[in-house]
Amino acid sequence: MECISVFDMLKIGVGPSSSHTLGPWRAAERWIDELKDENTFNKVVSIKAHVYGSLSLTGKGHATDLAIMLGLSGADPEYVPVENIGTIIKSIKDTQNISFGGEINISFDPQTDIVFHRNFLPFHANGLTFEARLEDGSTSTETFYSIGGGFVVKEERTHAKENKETFKTFPFPIQKGEELLAYCRQENKRISEIVLKNEKSLRSDEEIDKELHRVWNTMLECIYIGCHTEGVLPGGLNVRRRAYDMHQKLKGQTEYNNPIEWIYAIRDTEVKFRQIIKWVSCFALAVNEVNASLGRVVTAPTNGSAGVIPAVLMYYMVIENHDANFDDIKQFLLVAGEVGSIFKKGATISAAMGGCQAEIGVSSAMAAAGLTELMGGTPEQVLIAAEIAMEHHLGLTCDPIGGLVQVPCIERNAMGAIKAINAAELAMDTDPKNVKVPLDKVVNTMWETAKDMNSKYKETSEGGLAVGVNLSDC
Repeated sequence: MECISVFDMLKIGVGPSSSHTLGPWRAAERWIDELKDENTFNKVVSIKAHVYGSLSLTGKGHATDLAIMLGLSGADPEYVPVENIGTIIKSIKDTQNISFGGEINISFDPQTDIVFHRNFLPFHANGLTFEARLEDGSTSTETFYSIGGGFVVKEERTHAKENKETFKTFPFPIQKGEELLAYCRQENKRISEIVLKNEKSLRSDEEIDKELHRVWNTMLECIYIGCHTEGVLPGGLNVRRRAYDMHQKLKGQTEYNNPIEWIYAIRDTEVKFRQIIKWVSCFALAVNEVNASLGRVVTAPTNGSAGVIPAVLMYYMVIENHDANFDDIKQFLLVAGEVGSIFKKGATISAAMGGCQAEIGVSSAMAAAGLTELMGGTPEQVLIAAEIAMEHHLGLTCDPIGGLVQVPCIERNAMGAIKAINAAELAMDTDPKNVKVPLDKVVNTMWETAKDMNSKYKETSEGGLAVGVNLSDC
C-alpha cells in the first residue's frame, strides 16, 4: 500500500510529458544523487543514457532526450527558467560537453550518448538505464522506470518496501474509495478534511498552504500565458495555438494588467451556456499549449492531462462562484489529489501502461470530484462524480501523432474538463442508494481494460491517429 501525498499527484515541472519528460529528468537527478552517496560521482569520466520501450518510441516527440540532458546538467524542472532551456540544450549540442550535475565538465554527444532502443524492459514500458565509466575503467549502471505522473522507481521490491514504511505515517491510510468513505462517516468529515489530516502528518499547515499556493499560482500563470501567446507549436506538426484566438474573441474589450485582474474581468463579462463551454475549453487548451512548448505546468495527474483540473477550477471561480477564494482552491486540490491517488494505487496514471484513459480519464475524475465537493456534494456524491467521469473515458487510447503531446492530446483536455463538469452535475442529482457502479469497480475495470489494450494504443505512436494521419500532410 502506498502513501501518496497530494503534492505527489500535483507536481510542478516542465512539459510536454510527465512520464517521458519529467520522469527521465528526475531519474537523471536521482542517479547523480546516488553516485554522490556512493562516492563515485567525482570519478566519472563519461556517461551514456539508454532509453527503452514507449519511452524510446515516442521519446523524441516528448523531448525525452532534452529532459535527460537537462537532468544530467543539474537543472531543476521546478525552478529552471524556461527561457534558459534552449540555451542549455544548444550549449551541450554545440560543445559536445555537459556540466555533469552542474559540477564536472564531461564530453557528451547527444547523438551517440543517448541511445534509443525499441525493445521493452520487463518491469514497465518506460525504462531507462544510465551508464557511467569511472577513472579505473570500471562501469556503473542504474536502471529507472518512469511510471507516470513524474513518479520514478528503480525496481518493484525496493519500491514496495519503501511504500510500506511510508504508508504507516498517514493517520487515515487509504487504498480504495470505500475506505475513504468509511473514514468520512467515522469522523463525520468531508473528504478534503480527511485528506488534510493526512497531509498534516507530513507537513505543517504553513507548508501545506505555501505549496498549494505555489501549485495554484503555477496553474493560473500557465492558463494566462497560454491565453496570451499566439503562433505555432514547436515539433513540426505546425499546430496553431487556438487558446489565443478563442480568448481574443471571448474577452472582447475587457482590460486588465495581470492574472488576478484578469479573473475579475472575466467574472464581469456576460456568460451564456455556449460561452461557458468555450471559456472552459479555452482554459484547458491554454495549459496544454504551454505544456507542448516545454513550458512549466502542474502534473494533474500528468503533464499530458494538465489542463483539465485548472480549467474546471477556473470554471468554478469565474462562472459558478464569484466569491471563491484560496480556501476553495485548497479544498478542490485536496479532493482531486486524493482521487488521483486512488487511481494510481488501484490502476495506473501512465498512458504507456493504460492508454489515455489513465491520463485524461483520471484527470477528469479528479476534477469532477473536486468540483462536486465545492458545490456541496456529500462524500458519496464526490466519488460518484469521479466514477461517472472515468466511466465515460474507459478504453481511451493514447495515439499521439508524431509522438508529440499535441494531436489529439490538447483537445482531449478540453473534452475531459467539460465531462468533469457534467459528471459533477449528474452526481449532485444522484441518490447514492441508486448507484450501480461504485468508484472502486470502475478503477478495477480501468486496470483490466488497460491490461487488455493492444500495446500500439499505449503511447507508442504505432496505432490509431498516429498511423492514420500522414505526417507529410500536416
